[in-house]
Order: sequence, then C-alpha cells, then structure tokens
Amino acid sequence: MRLIVGTVLAAILVLPSAVLPQEKVPADTAIIFQPATPELVQRSQYEPRHTAWGIDLLISNNGFGAGAFYRSELSDEMAVLVSLAISDVKDDAEVEYVDYFGQSFIPGKKNRLLLIPLMAGVQYRLFKDDIMDNFRPFVMAGAGPAMIYVSPYANPVTVNLPGGASYTEYNQVDFFSSLGKGRPRYTFGGFVGAGAYFGLERGTLTGVSMRYYYVPFPKGIEILDRVPVKEFGGFYITINFGFI
Repeated sequence: MRLIVGTVLAAILVLPSAVLPQEKVPADTAIIFQPATPELVQRSQYEPRHTAWGIDLLISNNGFGAGAFYRSELSDEMAVLVSLAISDVKDDAEVEYVDYFGQSFIPGKKNRLLLIPLMAGVQYRLFKDDIMDNFRPFVMAGAGPAMIYVSPYANPVTVNLPGGASYTEYNQVDFFSSLGKGRPRYTFGGFVGAGAYFGLERGTLTGVSMRYYYVPFPKGIEILDRVPVKEFGGFYITINFGFI
C-alpha cells in the first residue's frame, strides 16, 4: 500500500513538468542600428585630403613679394605644384638717397621692374619614414614662363641753357603712374629649392622654403641707365599659408 501511494505522489510531481511546455530561452536582444546617413563617416575625416591652395610671402634682397599656389599630392612622397608670384627687381648697384623734403630718389635709375613668374614644378618629401608627420622636409624644382614688367622710373626733361647749351634732368614718376606707362617683356625660367611643412595636415598648410629663381633675358633690360641686366631672379625665402 505504501508503495502504491509513493508511486502516485511521484507521478503527480513529475507529470506537470512533462505536460507543461518548457520555458523558452529569450533570444539575443542586441540591436544593430543602421545610420540614417550611410556616408556619415567620410574618408576625408580620417584621411588627409590631397590638394591645397594658398598664398606665398616672398623675401629677398629686392624687398618683399607675394603670390599664390596650388598643390596636389600624387603619392605620400610626391606632389605637383603651380605657383604665381610678383616681386620687385633691383640692380645691386642702386643707391637710394633722401632729400631735404623727405623724397627718396636713386640717381641714374631708368626703369622699375616687376618679375612675375608662373611656375609648375614637383615636390619630393624627404625622410618620410624617419621623421614625424608634423615636420615634413622636401626638395623641389620647376620651370615656366615669366613676365618682366618694365615701367619708367623717371621722365627725361631737356633744359636749354643760354648760348645753345642744354642738359637733361630726370623727374621721378610715382609708382602708380609709372605702372600705367609700362610694357611687358616675356621670357622663360626655372627654380630649385628646399623647405619644410610644419604641423599636422588638419585644414591648414604652413611651410617655409628657400628658392633660387633663374630667369634669363638675353637682350638685357636697363634698370640703371646704360646698364642692361640679362639675368633676373635670385634667392627668395618663401613662407606658405595654405588651406587643405
């Protein structure tokens, strides 16, 4: 009798677990969200752009100059560069004086010259794998057409003296009036140089370089009276301010 009662109690305890369905294991509730804008993460946000443009400031023995440039990278080490600059040209023999009225003048000077080279060149980055990216040295070279704008520095005036004698004096022309009376001359030249860019490429490009421009003009142009100059250019320190 006790055996029968025990068997019935065991059946009562086991039967509900066999009849009732097993509790279902909950599925993984992790949700993967798709961004509303698939291009939310742009390559340009984590990879530097490959083009830049900006302005150049030039310093030389002739004074100051200015220009603009466009730069495009071909690889991590090679880039092409197009630049346009304008700077004053002087003769090494020029001596400037100031009179009692505060007027400056250069005895014997005949013409003012502006050098305007349009150059296309290449830049090669040095030591890419050996130096951190916030200092990027490079060498460069280029060539292209150049315009030399020639305008009068002074107008000759002939003064007649008693007895038939005469002499010529020169009245200085102000800079802006002189430009309106100028004329262009064209030639071809080139440059070589070296420099470095500083900082990381994050929207701006800052650098400095030393360039030597060689712009020949075989016929010669007079800056001082009867002293033709046949080679223009020279060393320039160039400071770059660009936008990437």
